Amino acid sequence: MFGPAPAKRTLEAALRDVASQKPAVRAEAVNDLVPYAATAREQVVRAIEGALRVDEHAAVRAAAAIALADTKAVEALPALLLAVEDVDPYVRQMAITALGELGDMRATGRLRRALSDERPEVRFQAVIAFPRVCAQQTDAIEAVMQATHDDDPLVCHIALRMFEELGESIGELPPSGMERARALLGHASPLVRAAAAVVTARFGDPVGHPVLAEIVGGKLDGVDREDEAAAIELCGELGLAASRSALERRAFGLRLGFGRDPLRWHARVALARMGHERAIRDILTELGAWDRHKRTLAVAAAGRARLSAARAAIAAMRGDERKADQGAVEEALAAIASEVDA
Repeated sequence: MFGPAPAKRTLEAALRDVASQKPAVRAEAVNDLVPYAATAREQVVRAIEGALRVDEHAAVRAAAAIALADTKAVEALPALLLAVEDVDPYVRQMAITALGELGDMRATGRLRRALSDERPEVRFQAVIAFPRVCAQQTDAIEAVMQATHDDDPLVCHIALRMFEELGESIGELPPSGMERARALLGHASPLVRAAAAVVTARFGDPVGHPVLAEIVGGKLDGVDREDEAAAIELCGELGLAASRSALERRAFGLRLGFGRDPLRWHARVALARMGHERAIRDILTELGAWDRHKRTLAVAAAGRARLSAARAAIAAMRGDERKADQGAVEEALAAIASEVDA
């Protein structure tokens, strides 16, 4: 039932099991080969590439595509380009994902064609991958802009998310991108409207603030969970008073029949950022909790909320992994310092 997790295969066992008669074993073996790329790269890449090219089971081919990305196997680019035309839709998606992860400019032409593929799942993955391989930022922006006109709401949604990623990389959203995001605040899909509100707010335009308040208040159904968390975070950063009562319900209340809100941590951080006394007090108290995981969450919350009052307590955890995750400690201290210095 709850025995120890099975040990990872040795290199020899993984290479053997890639040829197993059982598809599940072959897929596991492909994944287990990835760490050995550091010491036996040629053997590992050849075995994984072989699985992508010839394995009869789609799950194995999909696992191989991702494994090639995880091993940074640019030498397997031809096999991945061929896999974009695989008969199985999931394999096609994973091949495009892998091409984006590799970031090799030689995939630009194939991914550009995938942007206009008749299959929405292919267009979806291509919108993510294309900007990551495209050498010219203007081409990437143009491609993402075109994708925001896609008939499929999921493709349009991910295009907005990629606009956000591109904007963060250059420090601003291109004017054409901001204009398009504003227009999408009126889209028929709540999924798209929510993403548009997050993007416009993230880059300083208040036009979508009412939509953020709707999201936080639970008045907009069908919103992506990541966008919902971002909306909560933005309400705290922007100090949107209209969202305060909804944030309090989410942080401290119970949802009838459903227990506590799954985004209560985010709501409490947002309230603390707005100067909410109870939220700040709870975070500071949990910095002294007995449980390490709870302390680490409190450290992260204090950093996200930029609580200068937490600085000394967090600094006291520096260098002691038993007290809290050290990555969280350093990130929180840097965030608090940036607020104080500003």
